[in-house]
Amino acid sequence: MAITQAMCTSFKVALLDGEMDFSSNTSQTFKIALYTSSATLGAATTAYATTNEVSGTGYTAGGNTLTISANPASSGTTAFLDFADTTWTDATITARGALIYKVGGSNPAVAVLDFGADKTSTAGDFQVQFPTADATNAIVRIATP
Repeated sequence: MAITQAMCTSFKVALLDGEMDFSSNTSQTFKIALYTSSATLGAATTAYATTNEVSGTGYTAGGNTLTISANPASSGTTAFLDFADTTWTDATITARGALIYKVGGSNPAVAVLDFGADKTSTAGDFQVQFPTADATNAIVRIATP
């Protein structure tokens, strides 16, 4: 089992098909779910699933709703967007990675996050901090090679 950080391939296809809208005036909802080290997630992940999702105090299956903190923008030849940090409060959980996905239909996958190691909170805050919203660091970036 492994979690490999990636922009999901099915997400790239969904972008080209016009199925994803990250504008602030969209009615689409995006969430982030946390997973244990037993999960297998990566570029081939196509949708949210409950298999090996974390469980524990302060965590609800499906994860947290994300807020877009930086609307789609560009710098040079790179387009990007960002989400606000998200926190599970008073949580007792251990997670190795996460999946960002769109709510609805098949709950299509956007991106897999690999934390690099198990991260734990015990009756405290478990927070996912997203990187700076720019062409080099934003969590969702589309660039030319």
